[in-house]
Amino acid sequence: MPSTEPPSVPPANVLPKVAAVKVAGGERLRPVHLPGVTLSVRSRPPAREGLPPALYVHGLGGSSQNWSALMPLLDGVVHSEALDLPGFGDSPPPDDGDYSITGHARAVIRYLDASGRGPVHLFGNSLGGAVVTRAAAVRPDLVRTLTLVSPALPEIRVQRSAVPTGLLAVPGVAALFTRLTREWTAEQRVRGVTALCYGDPGSVSEEGFRNAVEEMERRLRLPYFWDAMARSARGIVNAYTLGGQHALWRQAERVLAPTLLVYGGRDQLVGYRMAQRAARAFRDSRLLTLPDAGHVAMMEYPETVATAFRELLADTADTALANTAATGKPAVGERTDGVVDDEPANQTTGG
Repeated sequence: MPSTEPPSVPPANVLPKVAAVKVAGGERLRPVHLPGVTLSVRSRPPAREGLPPALYVHGLGGSSQNWSALMPLLDGVVHSEALDLPGFGDSPPPDDGDYSITGHARAVIRYLDASGRGPVHLFGNSLGGAVVTRAAAVRPDLVRTLTLVSPALPEIRVQRSAVPTGLLAVPGVAALFTRLTREWTAEQRVRGVTALCYGDPGSVSEEGFRNAVEEMERRLRLPYFWDAMARSARGIVNAYTLGGQHALWRQAERVLAPTLLVYGGRDQLVGYRMAQRAARAFRDSRLLTLPDAGHVAMMEYPETVATAFRELLADTADTALANTAATGKPAVGERTDGVVDDEPANQTTGG
């Protein structure tokens, strides 16, 4: 009986050459080689010395480019870097094939430890929101603040429009979808993704749409594209089923960092109704709801998200000053042993 798993992926050092990833004005893209994983990191030069560092983590099927609209708006506030998760953007697959939430969180933590940039202002969208929630829970020493845009946290009643994405997690579905959509053009695929992710798909500029089509054409040439999508989708589904200390909502309650939550009223992938639950789960949270936004508010309303983040920084600074005045010493955050807890053996992905 033929296997329903995606075909094996060649090692990163023998992957075919594809077109270069686009880099916007003022951005730099560089590879960072770490044990077991190579990450592509997009950065902007700081407006001045001494700015606190920020790290941005994209969602399923996305890349560091998803933050290119927001990052320049924060040039005078933080020193911005955005990474491509393993298997996405310009990052090759991880050596161990682990695309679980824990696997992605390990990659983020590994980068922060190796770079020495922590603690950082940590941002995450969708899948990236779940990843950075887990990272912030197990390594509070690495996180100054947390900003989550439509984080992929477990929902009891998943929206019908999100079901097709979840089905990618089923073994064999990615391969079947690839065969059924073989004749689809990159433009057709981008229109579908835009309709799913934007509150108003018509707001995408002609240049932005053209760049997205070029990026889709590049990704479709990568032999591991659908494998990374399917295994990461499976990682989200598996994380939704975990209980105990590994449950994402339990880990949200453990986050110490001041947290900004951003939810879109037209989000077809993460339920708008989850905003209030998230506000209750994160102990020090602020909630920004955008009725007309979809799943990627940082791309649709970057100015609004940037303003909310600046307000988070101002509130955090005021709180820190108040605590120092009351106690006579700076507040000290809880530290852990620095290990990302393994998920139960039967919940690992990448097999």
